[in-house]
Amino acid sequence: MTLQEIIKKTSLTPLTNIEEKEVTGVFISDMLSDVMSSARAGNIWLTVQTHKNIVSAANLIDISAVVVINGKKVPDDTIELANRFHVIILSSPLPSFALASMFIDAGLK
Repeated sequence: MTLQEIIKKTSLTPLTNIEEKEVTGVFISDMLSDVMSSARAGNIWLTVQTHKNIVSAANLIDISAVVVINGKKVPDDTIELANRFHVIILSSPLPSFALASMFIDAGLK
């Protein structure tokens, strides 16, 4: 499933530039070490973290997009860094459980 399809089906708000990417699954964690050791390339990552280190972790794993949940505000310096390294950050007012349910309904596993 493409990132654009997921954005349309779940009403995610892009905070960075968008590139077309394939999404192969969902990973939910707020611990960067967990993401770096267990997430897979192509995953969409749900987190409450908003600091610049999310960009490094997402870039390292080749995450399709980071979704900041619960309506958390992402600092401008994090968005600027993400755009520089082509890391896509999306936002949602929903909690991870609600979004994960929507992703499953949309066809992601």
